Parts: sequence; structure tokens; C-alpha cells
Amino acid sequence: MVFAQVELDDYTNRVLNVIKAKFALKDKSAAIGKFAHLFGEEFVEREPRDEYVRKILDIEASHLAKHPKRRMSLKALDRLCGES
Repeated sequence: MVFAQVELDDYTNRVLNVIKAKFALKDKSAAIGKFAHLFGEEFVEREPRDEYVRKILDIEASHLAKHPKRRMSLKALDRLCGES
């Protein structure tokens, strides 16, 4: 948890109050957090959860066990991705 003292202009204060009321949040700190969760992915990618990474690795291992000798050339991969 990071603690910060911030200065807000009138418009920002009103926006945070609306977010706070709309989502029934306790304080402006929670409103800032909600705002970051709603719009943060436009700027910063979220970290994948451990169970998601494990699931992807299990799928990969299963596929490689099922098709051990199957390979794709870079040219075929480019065609598949729509690049010339």
C-alpha cells in the first residue's frame, strides 16, 4: 500500500465524487483505485495471475506431447498472421 497526499482541482474532485457515488465506494482513495482499474489498461498492462500462466503452460505441454514433431516455418507463420 502506498500513501500519497494529492492536490485535486475542482473538476477532478467532482469526477472522483461521481465515481465514489456511482460505485458506492467509501472514500476518494477507493474512487481513485476504481478509476485506475477501469482505465489503467490503456496505459499499463496487468500482470497475469499465476493460475492463468500455469494453465497456458499446461495447454502448451499438452499440445507438444500430442504433436511432438509438428513445426511451422517462419514463412508459414507470417502467412497465418496475415503478413506478406
